[in-house]
Amino acid sequence: MAGAHTKHHDYHLVDPSPWPLVGAASATIMAIGAVMWMKALPVGGMHIGPLVFGVGVIGVLYTMLSWWIDVVREAEKEGHHTRVVQIHHRYGMLMFIASEVMFFVAWFWAYFDASLFAGEQINYLRYDFTGGHWPPKGIETFDPWHLPLLNTLILLTSGTTVTWAHYALINNDRAGLKQGLWLTVILGVLFTITQGYEYSHAAFAFSGNIYGATFFMATGFHGAHVIIGTIFLAVCLYRAYLGHFKPDQHLGFEFAAWYWHFVDVVWLFLFASIYVWGAGAHAAAAH
Repeated sequence: MAGAHTKHHDYHLVDPSPWPLVGAASATIMAIGAVMWMKALPVGGMHIGPLVFGVGVIGVLYTMLSWWIDVVREAEKEGHHTRVVQIHHRYGMLMFIASEVMFFVAWFWAYFDASLFAGEQINYLRYDFTGGHWPPKGIETFDPWHLPLLNTLILLTSGTTVTWAHYALINNDRAGLKQGLWLTVILGVLFTITQGYEYSHAAFAFSGNIYGATFFMATGFHGAHVIIGTIFLAVCLYRAYLGHFKPDQHLGFEFAAWYWHFVDVVWLFLFASIYVWGAGAHAAAAH
């Protein structure tokens, strides 16, 4: 009987888990709460949308934490992450990053549609919003060669520090791994602080103009990805202190590095297209 349960393959047949169901229920609650909040829908005369949304967010975060703890245990303590399983994890991460690429394609599409066809009469009120040119009349854009350039240098530097950490890990240099991760996390936090400062001094708002809407959706979602990536790397730093990563098996760190390089590349496109090209001729004339 014992032989019937012996594993004769390299695949990982996962144990029953509550997290898909809990995560789906939490995401549904979060979505309902978001709709109630944005639409100001009352329940019994009370606006509980923010509360419902918050409960859903807590459920989603708890699901993510618990599920990932299970995955780490499967890899570190139970040894289920064989070479075959690692390959499949890599395929999954590649598909996830591909979906993220298409996510940002949508925001670039919205920005270029509005900017390249600013005088397009066929679109409802497009000319009224843009004045027939880009940036729209009355919009004071950011100088790309100040804070945006600083943030570009910060992210490019963080790409080198995370690569340093990766090569240190491959060569079993635990001190170099920790130092590289510390620097990368610090640079990620610095980028977020700089972007927050930049946003607080914006001469345009999110609502009321098409430039602000497309600008903040594209750069804001990138900023959210930087925060997520920083948390990802901070968790890897914590795991490095626990001794979880090995030179020949470190998928968690590898995926964090992939994600961070993806964030870097997206920012280069944002900087070139939205901050530099999208700033308009008047910004170029200032230099």
